Amino acid sequence: MASDDVLLRRARAADARAAADVWLRSYAVALPSVRCAHDDADVRDWFARVLIPRYETWVTVTGNTMVGVLVLNGHEVKQIYLAPEWRGRGIGDRFIALAKQQHPDGLSLWTFQVNGPARRFYQRHGFTEAERTDGQRNDEREPDIRYVWRPQT
Repeated sequence: MASDDVLLRRARAADARAAADVWLRSYAVALPSVRCAHDDADVRDWFARVLIPRYETWVTVTGNTMVGVLVLNGHEVKQIYLAPEWRGRGIGDRFIALAKQQHPDGLSLWTFQVNGPARRFYQRHGFTEAERTDGQRNDEREPDIRYVWRPQT
């Protein structure tokens, strides 16, 4: 299926488990060398109690299958994860376009330094590196990079 066959919509409470499962599967494939700081049950609880009710959470669905999740907290892209088999199909592009539409004055996000594909993706979408850390401020203790996007003036 093409990304045109995928519905992009706001997440509902009932989406929490499926969204968490996309996150867990994507994390395992995209970041095999990074220790996940939380077990599966904690991640599912975090989606149900925090991400979906408190943040601007979007999902992509095809048929009855969730294939992507985007979480915004104001101008910060908190999470963007795709089901591994759906990477490279334009869903991430749609998520970034939506984030820019929701926050046209600028965005920021963090990604791990080891995540080369994510770094290239964000750079392709106009994000520039603003800061590098040694990872002491994230749960995984993994060196990371803060990227920012500002609209062209």
